[in-house]
Amino acid sequence: MKTKNKGQATIFRNKYLELLTKTHPAVIFAMYVPVIIYLLWYSTARAGYPLWQTMLTYFGALFFWTLFEYIAHRFLFHLVSRNRRLSRVTYVLHGNHHEYPRDKQRLFMPPVPSILISSVLFTIFYLMMGIRAFAFFPGFISGYLLYGSMHYAIHAFAPPFKWLKPLWRNHHLHHYKDEEKGFGVSSVLWDKVFGTMFPAKNGDVPDKSF
Repeated sequence: MKTKNKGQATIFRNKYLELLTKTHPAVIFAMYVPVIIYLLWYSTARAGYPLWQTMLTYFGALFFWTLFEYIAHRFLFHLVSRNRRLSRVTYVLHGNHHEYPRDKQRLFMPPVPSILISSVLFTIFYLMMGIRAFAFFPGFISGYLLYGSMHYAIHAFAPPFKWLKPLWRNHHLHHYKDEEKGFGVSSVLWDKVFGTMFPAKNGDVPDKSF
């Protein structure tokens, strides 16, 4: 698939379905920030989960997100299959982003599928951990918002601080050099752990990617 730095993929012929594949970061934040605040409040005020455990669970979930992000990006979003329907799903989820990496309207998951997926995940968390889910889910979603924000910034701007440059470099090389490496977006930790980090070299990122 050839990378195009201009334009936008057409995913559905129906203009209304096509509209549902796009969003702005502010829409996603407006959806989830109130949910995060409410569930953290509910965890301690209604569910009786101690405040210190709520915060510990919250930050634990935030960390867990980085692993989830890595696994989903590596094994789900880059799934290779001869099945045409499965390949179509992969393209809709992530392939269109690799074809048009500068399409800012598709850097966050759109509201409808986002709500459906997050509802399923919350149900799974609740079945697995009971009231702890009211603290875990906000941390997990906060991780997603951090990931989405970093992803948007990486494709839209140059790194604002020197210490953030490894994140920018890792993701741009993932797009412009080797899709089998650099799966971390909000963190390079798991790329280092699992050996998919790009080696440190100068001059290997195309100027156009910044």
